[in-house]
Amino acid sequence: MIDKVKNYQLKIPSNTENLEIIRNFVSEIARKVGFKNDDIHKIELAVDEACTNVIQHAYKDKSNKPIDIAVKLDYKKFSVIITDRGEGFKFDDIEIPDMEEYLAELKVGGLGIYLMKTLMDEVDYKKTDGKNQVKMVKYLLDKNKK
Repeated sequence: MIDKVKNYQLKIPSNTENLEIIRNFVSEIARKVGFKNDDIHKIELAVDEACTNVIQHAYKDKSNKPIDIAVKLDYKKFSVIITDRGEGFKFDDIEIPDMEEYLAELKVGGLGIYLMKTLMDEVDYKKTDGKNQVKMVKYLLDKNKK
């Protein structure tokens, strides 16, 4: 059990080649605090989607821009905060797709936020002082268990 808040940080250039480093960073911390493989994979995929969105959309594939990844742990939750200084977007305007329709039309892409919201317990976005910040949370204990 975690008895105090712990913080981990990684600052890395916005390059798709660095996605593996980012996945390894968050998955090793998740493993150390006791997440099972299934949850570790969910965290990895959600973080990968968020960072890919930063690279492709916020930074328009410019590979020399910084992505800051912070992992914060307390006794209840595992939080990943991804910060960039690229172009923002209106998070609340992103519609969650109808998956039956999406699959029937054989669409490709556009599922990043849907996946993040499906894989994590909480997802939040804010833009302040020229920075975009996506915060994703996975609870350490099952919310349905006492």
